Amino acid sequence: MSDVCNLCHKGLMVKSLVVFLAVLSVFFLVKIYGSIKENGFIGQDIYPQTTISVTGEGEISAVPDIATFSFSVVEEAKTVAEAQNIANEKMNKALAFLKEAGVDEKNIKTTGYNIYPRYEWWAKEIGCYGLNCPVPDKERKLVAYEISQNVSVRLEEIDQAGEILSGIGAFEVSNVSGLNFEIDDEDGLRREAREIAIQEAKGKAKELAKDLGVSLVKLVSYSSNEGNIYPQYAKMDMALGVGGGEVSSPAEIPVGENEIKITVYLTYEIK
Repeated sequence: MSDVCNLCHKGLMVKSLVVFLAVLSVFFLVKIYGSIKENGFIGQDIYPQTTISVTGEGEISAVPDIATFSFSVVEEAKTVAEAQNIANEKMNKALAFLKEAGVDEKNIKTTGYNIYPRYEWWAKEIGCYGLNCPVPDKERKLVAYEISQNVSVRLEEIDQAGEILSGIGAFEVSNVSGLNFEIDDEDGLRREAREIAIQEAKGKAKELAKDLGVSLVKLVSYSSNEGNIYPQYAKMDMALGVGGGEVSSPAEIPVGENEIKITVYLTYEIK
């Protein structure tokens, strides 16, 4: 009888030990998981829950000091060589005019040069005329080669724009387009506008914190909308004499002002 009791007592102890070890294992697993989760935030900034956000705008206006435009020569002929000769003659005259006008070579840039074969569909001869004749088959024939060269020009003397554009038109170039008035030191003006915007936003943040009865702790977020500069455009086709051989009188081109506008967004932690 005592042997049976001893066996029961030992079985109970084994069961208790198994349960204890299982509970201990679960405890350590939970502890390890918590440590891993906690370590995941080490080195990371926790975004504050109490914040205020403000905006500021900075605006700078300036008179453009650079003019840019582009022109192209497009010609076609039966052979590539013939088309190139015609196009090169016109382009060389236009480039020589720009250099004589004092435009620096570094400000004259070819932006595209293309040679394309031009095809047309021709009906095949069937030797039949009348209503009952079948519809003739068509064949694709090479009729010419087209050459196009595009050149962009940057004028550092903005007052020359009207005279140079009128002069270019006298060389029978195919088109003159995209007259833009730009600001050379655009980055510097953007910095000025951004600084004005930031100072305005900081002032708003201080006033808002005072009105709310709270204190600014630190800046936690910054973003900005840099916007774009929209240059003045001039439509010169009527004054250029494009396609003709005579120099038109220089056009009067209003320059106006370019506007740079920047908006900044600041978020502060408060307490």
